Amino acid sequence: QVLLVESGGGLVQPGGSLRLSCAASRIFFSIYDVGWYRQAPGKQRELVAHIASGGRTDYADSVKGRFTVSRDNAKNTAYLQMNSMKPEDTAVYYCNTQSTVDEYWGQGTQVTVFS
Repeated sequence: QVLLVESGGGLVQPGGSLRLSCAASRIFFSIYDVGWYRQAPGKQRELVAHIASGGRTDYADSVKGRFTVSRDNAKNTAYLQMNSMKPEDTAVYYCNTQSTVDEYWGQGTQVTVFS
């Protein structure tokens, strides 16, 4: 069974930083695109950052210049570095891996930005 495990969430003050990790097991990780999504209470899940299997990255306008997505295929892990965080970044963050034939979701990790 494929397993995606997010970690690194927590509490942070505005302007602070967190780094999320998404560790994958039982998939050939390097062929999968990876997306980081978030869902705030009462809102739809939204794509925050994406890194393709080839390394191309894309970001939502709301996080450009503040968040950086990366991956280490040797460790089967993707990362989301979040800097200059804002209260509106508060959400549950999910990792998603997608290939041409299947996709998987992690269980999510809570990120709370508070004053």
